[in-house]
Amino acid sequence: MQPLIYSTYLCLYNSRMLITTLFFDVDDTLYSSENGLWGAIRERMNEFMYERLHLSPQEIPVLRHKYYETYGTTLRGLQLHHNVDPDEFLAYVHDLPLHAFLQPAPELRTLLLSLPQRKWIFTNADSQHAARVLTLLGISDCFNGFVDVRAMDFHCKPEREAYKRALTISGEEDPRNCALLDDSPRNLAPAHLLGFFTILVGTDKPHPAAYKSIPRLLDLPQRVVELWNSNETLAS
Repeated sequence: MQPLIYSTYLCLYNSRMLITTLFFDVDDTLYSSENGLWGAIRERMNEFMYERLHLSPQEIPVLRHKYYETYGTTLRGLQLHHNVDPDEFLAYVHDLPLHAFLQPAPELRTLLLSLPQRKWIFTNADSQHAARVLTLLGISDCFNGFVDVRAMDFHCKPEREAYKRALTISGEEDPRNCALLDDSPRNLAPAHLLGFFTILVGTDKPHPAAYKSIPRLLDLPQRVVELWNSNETLAS
């Protein structure tokens, strides 16, 4: 996607917009990417492919990269090409002592509760994993619901269908009333083109798929203060 096209979409937000619904990714978004949890999940994926599919250690990273690039997740590729049961895979890769990686985040809880919009989890993982993460962070009651891989019928970000299902499940008809907060530019890009206000989490470097970039969610009040004032313009 060329920057000029993104710039054209950016102009859509140079007028007053009402953001009523926020979608949050989970892994590496609600918590720091430096805590090691996502790396542990990736290792469990490797172990699953080695133990259950009997693939060689040399094949696994190549296939995982191929499936991620083609389908958005390793699971989607394993479903289509290896007839893997998604429930078995998800249970296996998320079977981790999450308490070793996560702890209560009272500042994040305060921030989330201060946001006036409806808030939804939007994740390529399953709701069981997401719920465990939210519980350990102490933010379970901050969200209206989950849009997970099962709710998307195993479509996943960045498939366009995933965003359409997120809108349907949340009851939001207009993507221009929504913001997506995600650590992956790849996942933000389709949302951006659909009209979502996109926020890249985990860096302060600008990216053409994001209207705003923030190192961590706790930076929202300083970097995207407009979310607390719907009468403000969300892009400048």
